[in-house]
Amino acid sequence: MAYYGTQKHETIVKPALLNGVVSYIDSDKPRDSAKKIVDLRSDTVTKPTPEMRAAMANAEVDDDVLGEDPTAAHLQKHMAQILGKEAGLFVPSGTMGNLISVLAHCESRGSEVILGSECHIYLYEQGGISTLGHVHPRIVTNCSDGTMDLREVAAAIRPSNDDLLAATRLICIENTHGSFAGRCISVEYTDKIGELAKKYGLKLHIDGARIFNAAIALKVPAERLVQSADSVSVCLSKGLGAPAGTIIVGSSDFIRKAKRLRKALGGGMRQVGVLAAPGLVALNDMVGRLTKDHQNARLLADGLNSINGLQVDSAAVETNMVVVEVAADSTLGAEELCDALKESGILSLVIAPNILRLVTHHQVSKEDILYAIECFKDALQNSSVENGSV
Repeated sequence: MAYYGTQKHETIVKPALLNGVVSYIDSDKPRDSAKKIVDLRSDTVTKPTPEMRAAMANAEVDDDVLGEDPTAAHLQKHMAQILGKEAGLFVPSGTMGNLISVLAHCESRGSEVILGSECHIYLYEQGGISTLGHVHPRIVTNCSDGTMDLREVAAAIRPSNDDLLAATRLICIENTHGSFAGRCISVEYTDKIGELAKKYGLKLHIDGARIFNAAIALKVPAERLVQSADSVSVCLSKGLGAPAGTIIVGSSDFIRKAKRLRKALGGGMRQVGVLAAPGLVALNDMVGRLTKDHQNARLLADGLNSINGLQVDSAAVETNMVVVEVAADSTLGAEELCDALKESGILSLVIAPNILRLVTHHQVSKEDILYAIECFKDALQNSSVENGSV
């Protein structure tokens, strides 16, 4: 019997030889039937749902490099329609989606893109826009809500008539913002920065890996939220729970350029419908339930705030991320607390010497959250006893 996230174990899929063909069968053997696992490291850790696995097995496929895979075509068109853009393109990852988008907008060597100081493109994508695309980053300090001051953005745009300077081509924003606990960028701000881009003849790209989390939290249709953008990248394997893939959307001309770049970067795949199929399931089944993840994140934040030695900025918990600060005088540092929690089956991510990040997703239930809170209490209390501070 299969269990997902909140139960004692998961299905293990083993290879088996059936009529000379390697197939995969479910095993009822648990990984560890005695330990409950609540994986809060990221929303990227989820396993495909039974519906996704069935869609993968039954997907109609063809050669997508030749543009013939019907399932990929359906997914691309569907995402473009949802976001109000002309066309879409499936790529293997969010990093590739952002890289392709920047390169498609910045076709001339020495182009410059305005980025937030804490954005994913600048910090966590190996500087690919520079190493692979010869695009120069122009950095503007992010505010605590994930935005950039529009006056600073305007000041960062290079004069177009100065041959000594790089040519500004693009502005990028991130929504939700991963470096700021998944905070949402409002439609009002997005419109304003879009207007600024157009005023100077620039393009606007949104790294929308979790754009549906933002849309649900803000109660704004995703199409309206990205209306001012020239391109958007949307991850299928984060809050939406699919096993892989990102869709980038924009104008038909932009997607034609993007498809050529995808091939050059090694992202062209053949029968990619087996990955597109669970993406379609994710769009149909997962978007509406993101509210539950946000509710669980707030429940977790409130519970952790009640524990001595821990602090969460509750106002920053807008979607599915919780950033936990461990007090300097705590008997455990973040690494030690992470290790102690692991002993109880709670998996977390250390992002600084005194900070843990926790992310809710569709395979974490309300009961899991309550269990996690108790495990935090026990870990800190046990450490206090061992150190003689209680």
